[in-house]
Amino acid sequence: MEWLYVLMPIAGVKIFWPGLIILGVGVGIIGGFFGMGGAWMVTPGLNILGFPMAFAIGTDIAHMAGKSLISTMRHGKFGNVDYKLGMIMLVGTVVGFEIGAQMVMWLERLGSVEKVVRYLYLLLLGGIAWMVFHDINMKKTKEALMRAAGQDTGEATGIEWHKKLHAIKIPPMMHFNEAGVYCSMWLPVAVSFATGCLAGILGIGGGLIRMPSLIYLVGCPTHVAVGTDLFEVMISGVYGAGTYTYKGRTELVAAVIMLIGASMGAQVGAVATKYIKGYGIRYAFGLAVVGCMISIILKLAAKQFAMPILDGVSTFFVLAVVTSLSMYILLKFIAGCKHELAVKQARG
Repeated sequence: MEWLYVLMPIAGVKIFWPGLIILGVGVGIIGGFFGMGGAWMVTPGLNILGFPMAFAIGTDIAHMAGKSLISTMRHGKFGNVDYKLGMIMLVGTVVGFEIGAQMVMWLERLGSVEKVVRYLYLLLLGGIAWMVFHDINMKKTKEALMRAAGQDTGEATGIEWHKKLHAIKIPPMMHFNEAGVYCSMWLPVAVSFATGCLAGILGIGGGLIRMPSLIYLVGCPTHVAVGTDLFEVMISGVYGAGTYTYKGRTELVAAVIMLIGASMGAQVGAVATKYIKGYGIRYAFGLAVVGCMISIILKLAAKQFAMPILDGVSTFFVLAVVTSLSMYILLKFIAGCKHELAVKQARG
């Protein structure tokens, strides 16, 4: 089965190339749908396939930059991108990202980058999964109470941390039209700086943290958070690709292989947000986070307990999660297109 593996000339490792294609196409769909580069799946996925962690980080950021550009253009056509909000967040993103990237280089010199990044991933994924499902549970609880009282459940909401943060009125105050948000300029700047730091350390565009942060901390509607986050991912991805390539930690062969598939998948994912809104996106996102977390736990267990078979299980699991979510989004995309076409034919 040697033909299923290809040598990566910069990283100096042989990689299962069908895995790269599955990651590229699948994460293209998922990234376009959730409004993020998908690196929270790709970076551990590349590491599981055999890339050293620093190369997994740099390679994923390179492929993510091109894919996010395509997704941002598609979301912009639907009015899902608040460009003003995205530009305000740019400064914090870039500064935070460089600080995070320098920390990775420092950890690599200490020989601790693999362990630190994996455990940080687990903590982050666990926290985000709790937040998403807690939000969904709060909304369902409120809906049940409102139904019992004979009230309309359309106004039921989950977590509303952004309302408390909007009450902190530190000048200058700004209005973001597409997001429908009025808040202190320093709120999105602080969010972007924090997500930029974590993005640089974990090798992600920041979307894993920034998309839920835009929803729960800034107060954006879900579909606008998706589009605006992709705009930020595109910018931080281009910058990140440059800084990691300069540091010699980008495997361009793998990035190109994934980008070909991702550019097609991103179109599907972006259009699918027309047909799946709000809490439907959040629920699917929570399941994706849990799936990725399980794959990392399996990888850590393989080393901790000297059980190589768990490495294979981990590889299969992360690819299965990507494939399953991609198929779900693709089927919703097809069903939505068919319904839209039927409505147009009925009117015509």
